[in-house]
Amino acid sequence: MKLFVRDLTVIDSSYLCERRGMVGESWLVDVEMSGELNEMSMLLDFGRVKKLIKAIIDREVDHKLLVPTDNAMVRIESLSGDETCVDLLRQDKSIHLRCPEQAFAFIPGTQVDKESVTRYLLGVLARELPGNIKDLSLTLRHEAIAGAFYHYSHGLKKHDGNCQRIAHGHRSPIEIEVDGARDQELELDWAERWADIYLGTADDEVPLTELALSAVAAPLLGSGHIGFKYVAPQGLFQLAMPVAEVEMIDTDTTIELLACYIAREVKGMVGDKLVKVVAYEGVGKGAIAYA
Repeated sequence: MKLFVRDLTVIDSSYLCERRGMVGESWLVDVEMSGELNEMSMLLDFGRVKKLIKAIIDREVDHKLLVPTDNAMVRIESLSGDETCVDLLRQDKSIHLRCPEQAFAFIPGTQVDKESVTRYLLGVLARELPGNIKDLSLTLRHEAIAGAFYHYSHGLKKHDGNCQRIAHGHRSPIEIEVDGARDQELELDWAERWADIYLGTADDEVPLTELALSAVAAPLLGSGHIGFKYVAPQGLFQLAMPVAEVEMIDTDTTIELLACYIAREVKGMVGDKLVKVVAYEGVGKGAIAYA
């Protein structure tokens, strides 16, 4: 006997990659399990499945930066006060963070992908699920997107939930209409422009000299990097990113304001024509803006 739940949750996170840098990602999660029936003639009732397994997945990896612990380019240093420094040493495109430990998920392996995250989550779930569950499988998959999409990372310091973490992200479709007609060329332009991008808020930018990062970060920082720093309810967040992988936004990077930003940028290109932007934040949610 097996129990399954499709689309149990969505993991919206970012991860470090030696080739792509910081990558925003969204994975849908499906679950299957088998085992012995309990006293209610159930493996586990659906309500409990959704609450328990979703809560574990959210706690472990959602809205976090996923760090491959065995990658030779990654350095991890735990500090006092539950802070952690993480460095990705990519020659002139290194990435450096100092954040509360809860902002990171440390994934065993040389790279973060669906397989390594699945193995990590299965290990955690095996320790925490009821004993009558004998076999559990997870499937992480991308949303099927017919058109253009991009991967972006950001942080929202004013958010009172986990969106305040300075390095989390999404894999998001983009739809742009000009005078009522979809413009796929513009959509592809934005997909290229925001491919593996960090969207930084101008108010959060600080001189690199104001950042207190790891010892390995200091000699690597220079004109090719940009610094971000803010205090949020979960603590102090600090980040140094390669300038080439950042787009600065003059507002916060909520999806509402990002939709407005894209609409405003497109409006400047098309003149008097009516612009409609449907901007997504991960899977199945987002904002619509007009210009």
